[in-house]
Amino acid sequence: MTDQTDDRAQEHVEDSLKQVMELIVRQKLVESLVHKQDMPRHELVESLVHKQNIAELQKKLDYLHPADVAYILEALPLEDRLMVWDLVRAERDGDILIEVSDAVRESLIAAMDNRELVAAAATLDTDEIADLAPDLPKDVVQELMKSLDEAKRAPVESSLSFAEDSVGGVMDYDFVTIRADVTLEVALRYLRFIGELPPHTDKLFVVERDGRLIGTLPLKRMLVHDPEAHVAAVMSDEPISFRPSDDASDAAQAFERYDLVTAPVVDAYDRLVGRLSVDVVMDYIRAEAQSDMLQAAGLREDEDLFTTVWKAAKNRWLWLAVNLCTALVASRVVGAFEGSIEKLAALAALMPIVAGMGGNSGSQTLTLVVRGLALNLISKDNAKRLMLKELSIALLNGVVWGGVMGVLTYALYSDIPQAAPLALVMSAAMLLNLLVSSMAGYWAPNIIVRMGHDPAFGAHVLLTFITDSMGFFIFLGLATVFLL
Repeated sequence: MTDQTDDRAQEHVEDSLKQVMELIVRQKLVESLVHKQDMPRHELVESLVHKQNIAELQKKLDYLHPADVAYILEALPLEDRLMVWDLVRAERDGDILIEVSDAVRESLIAAMDNRELVAAAATLDTDEIADLAPDLPKDVVQELMKSLDEAKRAPVESSLSFAEDSVGGVMDYDFVTIRADVTLEVALRYLRFIGELPPHTDKLFVVERDGRLIGTLPLKRMLVHDPEAHVAAVMSDEPISFRPSDDASDAAQAFERYDLVTAPVVDAYDRLVGRLSVDVVMDYIRAEAQSDMLQAAGLREDEDLFTTVWKAAKNRWLWLAVNLCTALVASRVVGAFEGSIEKLAALAALMPIVAGMGGNSGSQTLTLVVRGLALNLISKDNAKRLMLKELSIALLNGVVWGGVMGVLTYALYSDIPQAAPLALVMSAAMLLNLLVSSMAGYWAPNIIVRMGHDPAFGAHVLLTFITDSMGFFIFLGLATVFLL
């Protein structure tokens, strides 16, 4: 049922994007035709046509959810994006700025003046202001902080003091607390008095007079227990909680493991200072996944889909340069065996197969290890066992598929005198390169982690370099020794 709902939501937003793009194209076409017409009161007619098209497009945008508007803005070229952004009502600017990617947000902020930015940010919650503030100009942040009342300014300043990838950097301050010595009936009356709960509230936080967290009270327990029962008798006195300094990725894993909706954040004295909610955690997981995917491909995470050619090219130069260097090394390995290739042309046709099989096998190991490192599943205690397991898999695959390739090689080149030894060399080279690739897939992300980077950062580039160079070297080396 959830998958069907997600599919319908995706179809809705894609249909909305299509409609907006059609409206933009129609507006440009009609205005172009009107502009070319020679008629009385030409400027008035042109203005009326423009306003009519703009009104229709604005009506469509007003109907859409901020997240859907953000999706549309990210899919539009810069000129059209800014035109659509101008049509968004000012009171919705803040909600949409929070939803768009960092790169698109940068382009939208550049099109706004300080007054508009302050007004947009002031409509947001404290945790959202903290998310937006690093992307705002410093003078805007200063003006914004002055415009906030003390109750809102203090949490924003607190959030900005934490790293972006820490629990403190993503927590919010909108939560409901209750005392342990009151009855459930009193707690229910208190909730009715409040009138509205913070989003995603599934539990109340039970605190002492000094703010120290002693438990949580799930809302479902309030509904099914005796109203005269005290909170202390019904609450959970061992809640899962986090510190502001905890890594946000660790908290995200805990949310997934324990199916959490909200969780308290406490300081060193167990005093309640904030909460994590599932929507924030989901946003963090999505952002991290997108970042890892882009980094694995050698792209910067802040690249706009429709950024300028010059900026996009510069963003990609680093990994293109690295790839060029590794390709040159691999080509020199092949160059060292030019004489062998000249004597037996079959080597040129077969060596890409050895390198390609090694690359695919290594990618499987690398993906598994990157996931294990990201989820903190790999430790000193199990690392050796994992490495031996991957070596065993590579050995088995090498024997099986190396044998298959040996048979195929013999069948393909049975008309040359060296057919049998060539088949054996092919089998041995594939076996050895699969062993090498499994170790490369294991060690590449581990080395990158020890260098202080994300395990996905450049791991595939390093893996490709090793499997290609070693694949060529092993195959051509064995062929030179045993065939020529």
